[in-house]
Amino acid sequence: TAVAAAKAENMPADNIKRAIQRGTGELPGALYEEITFEGYGPGGVALMIEVTTDNRNRTVSEIRHLLGKNGGNLGESNSVRFMFAKKGLIVVPKAAADEEKLMTIILEAGGEDLSDAGDNWEVLTEPSAYEAVAKAIKGAGIEPSVSEITMIASNYTKLEGSTAAQMIRLLEALEDHDDVQNVYSNFDMDANQYEEVAG
Repeated sequence: TAVAAAKAENMPADNIKRAIQRGTGELPGALYEEITFEGYGPGGVALMIEVTTDNRNRTVSEIRHLLGKNGGNLGESNSVRFMFAKKGLIVVPKAAADEEKLMTIILEAGGEDLSDAGDNWEVLTEPSAYEAVAKAIKGAGIEPSVSEITMIASNYTKLEGSTAAQMIRLLEALEDHDDVQNVYSNFDMDANQYEEVAG
């Protein structure tokens, strides 16, 4: 999946090969470790922050600083993990597929759920079924706009006003950090407000 994502970003094959070799220890270089930080954002929003770092102490300090500066704090291990489930997520524009046809494809391939998300259909799968479902959808000539393994929150915290704006600033700061690979949260706000604060 990581190689497919790198190719989708037009990363040269040599760069991908070197990155894999460094990661497996075949090539010398810094030793990287993957860490998932758990914490809270403004308004008590749950956060899971996946990082890859060659210096754990530096990264912990920097993530703690970013959270503190933007109304959040670092939590203990397993403080919010229980609120998230690892799932395959495939988003298909409604214009690209008929609901009944899509439902048949995902059920036959082992998918879990199909839901209406405005202009899109959202397909959820168990991680083990993700590859088969993604392949079946593409095999039917349907091109998803998003296809990934992600963390889905079991419930959401609605934010408004300055708290919502502060949450957007925190997410942007985390996503701009070089070591941060993914940020998952359970915050919710209405689309109009998102446009206001993000724009």
